Amino acid sequence: MRLVDYLDKGADLGPDRPCLTTDGVSRSYAEVRATSDAVAAALAARGVRPGDRVAILSANDPTAFTCVFGISRAGAVWCPINPRNEAAENRELLDLFGCSALLFQSSFAPLVAAIRGELPALTTLVCLDGPADGALPWDEFLALGRGGVDETPVDDLALIVGTGGTTGRPKGVELTTANIEAMTAATLISYPFDGRPVYLALAPLTHAAGVLCFPVLSLGGEIVIMRAPDVGHFLEHLEAHRVTHTFLPPTLIYMVLAHERLDETDRSSLQCFWYGAAPMSATRLEEALTRIGPVMAQLFGQTEAPMMISTMASRDHFLPDGSVARARLSSAGRPTPLVRVGIMAADGTLLPTGSTGEIVVRGSLVMRGYHRNPQATAEASAHGWHHTGDIGYLDDDGYLFIVDRAKDMVITGGFNVYSTEVEQALMQHPDVQDCAVLGLPDEKWGERVTAVVQLRPGAAVTPDELRAFARDRLGGVKTPKQIELWDDLPRSKVGKILKQEIKQSLLT
Repeated sequence: MRLVDYLDKGADLGPDRPCLTTDGVSRSYAEVRATSDAVAAALAARGVRPGDRVAILSANDPTAFTCVFGISRAGAVWCPINPRNEAAENRELLDLFGCSALLFQSSFAPLVAAIRGELPALTTLVCLDGPADGALPWDEFLALGRGGVDETPVDDLALIVGTGGTTGRPKGVELTTANIEAMTAATLISYPFDGRPVYLALAPLTHAAGVLCFPVLSLGGEIVIMRAPDVGHFLEHLEAHRVTHTFLPPTLIYMVLAHERLDETDRSSLQCFWYGAAPMSATRLEEALTRIGPVMAQLFGQTEAPMMISTMASRDHFLPDGSVARARLSSAGRPTPLVRVGIMAADGTLLPTGSTGEIVVRGSLVMRGYHRNPQATAEASAHGWHHTGDIGYLDDDGYLFIVDRAKDMVITGGFNVYSTEVEQALMQHPDVQDCAVLGLPDEKWGERVTAVVQLRPGAAVTPDELRAFARDRLGGVKTPKQIELWDDLPRSKVGKILKQEIKQSLLT
C-alpha cells in the first residue's frame, strides 16, 4: 500500500467521518482526500513526476500532513524535514535527497531563504499558511491543479528520512511501502484497537507520532493534532476527544505525571498509551501504570526499522496475579511477530539467550538502505542482518534488554543526538583543545547531553559561553545541558579518549 492508500482505506470506511482535527476544527476523510487530490495535481503541474522527492518543513499541522498524501498520490517521495534542525543541516539533507519541491510554513521562511540559493534543484517552493518571498501561496498553488494524476507508482520507495551519522554528516533512510506495511501490521497485531480509534498526536509528526497515524487511518480513525507540546492542553484533549491511543516520549510522560490536573482528568477512554524513543525510568513507568492507568504500551525501533522491532503491550506489564511485572519494566519488550531479532558478536556469530552483543534485525520492517550511501548500507547489513548499533540481550522469556549504544548516540527527550557532531561543533571554539560528549541519565530527558571540555592553556571561556556557542551551531536539542571543564581527559595508549572512564567519574 502507498501512503495515500491508508487515507483512502479510511475514507472507504466512512467519508464523512472526522479524519484530522486541530484547534476544534475537524476535516472529514472526504475533505482530506479531495485536498490530497488537488496537491497531487498541483505538484504534477509544477513538473513533479513519479519518483521525485518532495520535502515538507512544518510543525504539527493538518494542512502539512495532508500534503503527505498528495505527495504519495502524485507518485513522489515524501521527505520529512525536522524543523528543529539548523539551516546548514536542512540544506544538506535537501541536497542529499535531491528535492525538487519544498512545502513549508511561513514561520520557517527565514530558514528557507537562508538555504534556497544553494539548492538549484529546488524549483518549487510553496508556503502553506501565508506569503513568503519566492514561494507560491497555498491557494495559488492548489489552483494550478487541473484534473487527476497518474497514480501508477514507479517505485516502492515511500519516504526518505534524515538521520545523523557517527561522523556528524546526515544520512537518508529509504523506507519502502513494504516497510510501512510491516510496521502497520505489527502495530495492529501488538496492541488493542477496539472500534474506531481516536489518536492524539502531540509529539512531532516528522517522527514516531507521524508514522503511527497509518494504522489509525487504516481503521477509519480520527487523528487529533496538537500544534505545540503543552501538557495541560494534552490532558484537556485526552478528555474532550475521548482519546483511545496516544504516544509520548518519556520526558513528556514525566511532565504528565507531574501535572496537577492528571488525577482529575477522565482517562477512561484510553486503550493504549505508547511510550518509546528514549529510555524510561522503571520507577516512573510503574507510577504511570497506576496513575495514568494499565494502558501503558512500549515500542522499540529506529528510523531504519521503524517503531516495531519489539513491543510490550499493556498486559505484559503485569504478572498473571495482576501485580506489576517489575523485572520487565526496564526491557524493550519482545520482538514483534513479523521481525526476527538476534544478538550478534563482532565476528557475525549469533549468540545464545542471555549473552550480550549487538542487537540485529531481519524482516520486511528493515529499510531498503541509506540513500546514495552504499558503503553505510553495506556496513549496516553485514552478515545478512540489520545492525541497530544497540547492545543488549534476550532473556529466557524472549524479552529484549538494551544495555548500551555502540555508536555513542545520546537519546534525549526522544531525539537522537550523535556525540561526534556535538564534539565537532565545540571544537570550533578557539579556546577548546579537546572534548568528549556522552549521555548521562536524566529523570526528565531520559539522557542529557553532557560535554567534558579541555581548554587550551590560558583560556578562560565559561561553560555558559560554550553552551551559547554550541546552541548557535546545533540548536537547542543537541546543545549540551551540562558542560564540565577538566584540565585533561583520560586517554588510551593510542590517544583515544576513554569515555567510559569519564562517565564513571561523573556518576560517582
